[in-house]
Amino acid sequence: MTFVDAVMIAETYGEEELQDPKKEKEYIEAWQFLIDTGACWQLQGWFGRTAMMMIELGHCKKPEK
Repeated sequence: MTFVDAVMIAETYGEEELQDPKKEKEYIEAWQFLIDTGACWQLQGWFGRTAMMMIELGHCKKPEK
């Protein structure tokens, strides 16, 4: 996955897309990529807030240090 792919998925997937298990998996992978690379902390504020929510809900893991 590339940075552009991850951002596009994070920004465009909504409730309808997340009903599809394949797209839901892709959405979680995109957020994990943004978390692992640290990109979510460098983008607009909602990226960081959403990343924290994804971690708190157990969908994503904290980045390894």
